[in-house]
This record gives sequence, structure tokens and C-alpha cells, in this order.
Amino acid sequence: MIKIPKPPLFSFRECLWFLNRNYDDCLYEVTDDAVRKLIPLEKEIVLFEVKETANYLIVEVLNNANPDEIQLADYVKEWFDLKSDLTDFYSLLQKENDLVYMVKEYHGLRLIGINELFESLCWSIIGQQINLTFAYKCKRALVEKYSYSENYQGKKHYLFPKAAVLAKLTVAELRTIQFSRQKAEYIIGIAQLFADNKISKTAILSLKEESAIAKELIKIRGVGEWTANYAMMKCLKCPNALTYGDVGLYNALHAIKGFPKRPSREQLADFFAPFEGWKAYLVLYLWRSLAIPKY
Repeated sequence: MIKIPKPPLFSFRECLWFLNRNYDDCLYEVTDDAVRKLIPLEKEIVLFEVKETANYLIVEVLNNANPDEIQLADYVKEWFDLKSDLTDFYSLLQKENDLVYMVKEYHGLRLIGINELFESLCWSIIGQQINLTFAYKCKRALVEKYSYSENYQGKKHYLFPKAAVLAKLTVAELRTIQFSRQKAEYIIGIAQLFADNKISKTAILSLKEESAIAKELIKIRGVGEWTANYAMMKCLKCPNALTYGDVGLYNALHAIKGFPKRPSREQLADFFAPFEGWKAYLVLYLWRSLAIPKY
């Protein structure tokens, strides 16, 4: 059992709710008070569960793995973005009359990540120009057919498929699980880049400047501005990643600020300007505003 101190301005319940928004995600299991996930660490595959006490997140290994506890704790910290101090972000929200309610209503929500760059790019491509329900259906079909799973208490837990596996597929094979021809080509192409070590999370992060990271990602076939910024936000934790073209973001701004359904770049720049260093978090909270709490 691993105990991770909970940081200030953190709500495990809010994070669990965000993870469990009635979508059929096959890569983790959320219960009323916990989340379970299967992940590959350096030496073994680990199925773990995260719960909370008053002051700690409790991480318990559920399979026969004996992982490096520091590696597993670091994974959880990155997944829940536990190292960020939201004090400055909340101070900025409190200065905006239309946004101040978020400090209380979404108090403690963290930018829950996708730790692997390959997975985050694949997921954002799967989700391009389709609704989330169908996107999750396509992801489940891909994962169930081409990845590793372990059973625990009658439930299958899956890893995301390895790049080396997807790199060997044909477009025709992905077409059988309802991938468009174009998306199939994109996924296979990206898998080949990762399998051949032509791209990696470490190499991308070494660029440091967000503009340079975005430029490098957009070189990849199938990765446009929205896809690059989604991966930068969810995986690379770039603080100013802004998902231009995102329908959910635009709907939230229309509802809260009365923006047009497709605001101009100038309108977005003006709105996000006060949130330098926190733009990605503001996108997250705007997405959160689209849903009604279920607890």
C-alpha cells in the first residue's frame, strides 16, 4: 500500500466524477469511491486501485505485481496532476464575474491526464469529428481486439495497445471495427513512428517551448492544431495548451459569455489572456461547465 499526501485544493470525488461521466471508457473502472487501472511500468504490468482517506490517496496493487513504489506513486501523481498548486488559478477565476462560481462548484478538479503520448494522440484522432459516445465505442473495439487484459473480480482490465502491434495492422483490419479509412491510416502511421522510435514523449518534451512542441506534433500526418493541443494539454501538461476548434469549448463560451458558436481567434485570445499559465486548466473547467453534477 502506498500513501500519497493529498495536496491543497484537491477533490478526489470531483476527479472521480469527471472520470465517470457515463462514457464507456475501457481503460479504467470507476466505483463510488475508487478507480482501478491497469498500466505497464518498466518491469511489469500493474493493476492498482486508488482510494482516499482524509489526508491521503491510498494506492493498492491488486494483481501479483511487485512494482517499484516510487514509479507507481509518480504515475498516480502525474495522472491526477497532484503537483500543481491551483491557488493562482483560483485567484484568477475569482476576478471574473462569469467564472467565479467555478471555484466552489468545481473545487479541487484536476487536469486528469493520459500519461502516454502514443495513447493520447491515438485517442484524440479517434475522437476527431465524431461524438464522444461513438469515439469511446471505437476505442473499446480497438483495445479489446489488439491489447492485453487481466481479469479481476469478474472484470477485464485493459492496457492501451502497443504501438508495435498497431503498426503492423492494415487499414482493412481497422475498417472492420468502424474506423474510417483516413483515421485508420493516421493511427497506423503514428504507431509506426512510435514503434520505430522516431517520436517519443521524452523527445517532444525536450523541445520545452510550447510553440515548438505544437509545431513538431503537427508535422505528424493526422495531427492538426486541435489534436496537438489536446495531447499537449492531457499528456504533456503544457499549461497554455488551448484546443482551438473544440466544439465543447465553444459551446461553454457561448453559454457563459454569449460568444458566437464559432468565436474568432481574437475573441479567444482576449478571453484567455488573463489566464497565462492556466489556459489548459480553464479549458478543463469550461468543459466541466457543460455537465450537471450527478452527486
